[in-house]
Amino acid sequence: MSTAPAPVLRTAYQKAVAEYWNNEKDPVNLQLGDVDGLYHHHYGLGDYDPSVLEGPEATRDARITEELHRLESAQADVLLDHLGPIAPEHRLLDAGCGRGGTSIMANARFGCRADGVSISRSQVDFANEQARKRGVDDKVRYHFANMLDTGLPTGAFQGIWNNESTMYVDLFELFAEHARQLAFGGRYVTITGCSNDVTGLRSKAVSRIDEHYTCNIHPRSAYFKAMAANGLVPINVVDLTAATIPYWELRAKSSLATGVEEPFLTAYKEGSFHYLLIAADRI
Repeated sequence: MSTAPAPVLRTAYQKAVAEYWNNEKDPVNLQLGDVDGLYHHHYGLGDYDPSVLEGPEATRDARITEELHRLESAQADVLLDHLGPIAPEHRLLDAGCGRGGTSIMANARFGCRADGVSISRSQVDFANEQARKRGVDDKVRYHFANMLDTGLPTGAFQGIWNNESTMYVDLFELFAEHARQLAFGGRYVTITGCSNDVTGLRSKAVSRIDEHYTCNIHPRSAYFKAMAANGLVPINVVDLTAATIPYWELRAKSSLATGVEEPFLTAYKEGSFHYLLIAADRI
């Protein structure tokens, strides 16, 4: 006896998040992606080239845009570096895939199949069109699905990641679903902003970030508690806070700035907010 599939959007909050991303056409995402056709929905890592601020004023903003995109692609590369050995026969999952840039990078690097899921139908349609344009839609596919219950096969994935998408969901539910989908010995990686357990909940800057993105930033300790409860054992934890500050400093100088740059810089520099990479193995 078969049962009807569960709806993708199950709560008023999920519907609100989906509506936000369905309607989102922020130039800071789209114009950066236009540089080379890799559309990301995350931030950047590494020092920026100061020469982009020099030279002709007429082309200054274009130089900044290209540099911001280089830094966000560098962030995706750092995430992929931590997935461990991935072979062409393996399968990867991008949970909360946005417009799909990291999945396309993963396929280009490893030659494997990559799936992405998002509760934004417009993001999924956009990402699938990018995969088609690149001729990789036989291996890179995006699904309108809830990352808390994707409907994808059990134990089918060697690697799963969340790139700045964990703040939209309950971590215990999320990691239970990831543990179900990961093969034993498979690797989970997240890069995320998380609040300092001591000072983060009192930070006005962290509250402004939550409000801007309609999200709920988790304290750092919540990640490790939820992983321990679901058979995910951290093998690498990297504090990327200092490495992401240059991205925000450059973005604040761009015409693409959205107004959230100051809260991010304040939160990072006051220590109430951290940019963290966690890699964990499924046992």
